[in-house]
Amino acid sequence: MRTVIQRVKRASISIENEIRGSIGKGMLILVGIEENDSAEDIQWLCKKIVNMRIFPDEKGIMNISILESGGEILAISQFTLMASTKKGNRPSYIRAARPEISEPLYNLFCEELAVELQKPIQTGVFGADMQVELINDGPVTILLDSKNKE
Repeated sequence: MRTVIQRVKRASISIENEIRGSIGKGMLILVGIEENDSAEDIQWLCKKIVNMRIFPDEKGIMNISILESGGEILAISQFTLMASTKKGNRPSYIRAARPEISEPLYNLFCEELAVELQKPIQTGVFGADMQVELINDGPVTILLDSKNKE
């Protein structure tokens, strides 16, 4: 499972010009799922995400987690994170899990993330054509892959 985490001042997701989710200060998380991902990957990522110290303390040093900052999370499923670009110019998405596998795992990821954050999170709509707006804060953008834990 791969995630792209962006520290944001605000973010929102729209479908057909209707805002479906929005947050203030916090994290926008894009989530890519492959066939062999499991609940273990989800648990590791969720704990890592909520404890990651990427928010500034009183001295402006990135030393505070989203738990400590009281920030919000918007999580969006994005199969294109699993793209392979090794051959040719057209990305291959063969590593991305099929919807019958990825949708339940995405839902589990969002549920576990809300438990770890200790409050509800905002989400996209699985499989929908979504428009994402954000103001990246910093900018701070971090990649996490549950297959590269070390």
